[in-house]
Amino acid sequence: MKLLIASDLHGSAYYARALLAAFQRERAGRMVLLGDLLYHGPRNDLPEEYDTKAVTALLNGVADKLLCVRGNCDSEVDQMVLHFPVLADYAFLSVDGLTIYATHGHLHGPDDPPPLTEGDILLCGHTHLPVCRDCGKFTYLNPGSLALPKSDTPHSYMTLENGVFVWHDLLTGEAFQPLE
Repeated sequence: MKLLIASDLHGSAYYARALLAAFQRERAGRMVLLGDLLYHGPRNDLPEEYDTKAVTALLNGVADKLLCVRGNCDSEVDQMVLHFPVLADYAFLSVDGLTIYATHGHLHGPDDPPPLTEGDILLCGHTHLPVCRDCGKFTYLNPGSLALPKSDTPHSYMTLENGVFVWHDLLTGEAFQPLE
């Protein structure tokens, strides 16, 4: 099954609609969201079309397709309006023969990883940068940010299909190479 993996929507209705369009375009079976869904956070500028009620309605419309982990900007009050679980700090996924530890990245990241075994994937958001880095024992992957990308990187997401991760520009769907 093809997965679409994304992070850091930060309450942007504009990019939530773009995400759902990408989900349809990719014909993915499920979507993995790595946190920071509704709130923009005190360090971030307001994203384009900041509208948490609209984002809530859009995401609730695909609740049965979502697997989410909690970001540092997500809270219990968010769970009250979202129709899918968002408060787990991490999730283990076994997909295409890969063991993936999915988390937002504010508690564990490439410099302070959780206990991983040889060949595992550490999948994080949080930094707003698309990254693929060999960390020796494990590989660190980050889809970048849907709404607030940094360092002149595109608004982005990743796909996973047949054991292959691909980074995509959210607005065009074009594949690109992440930072290393």
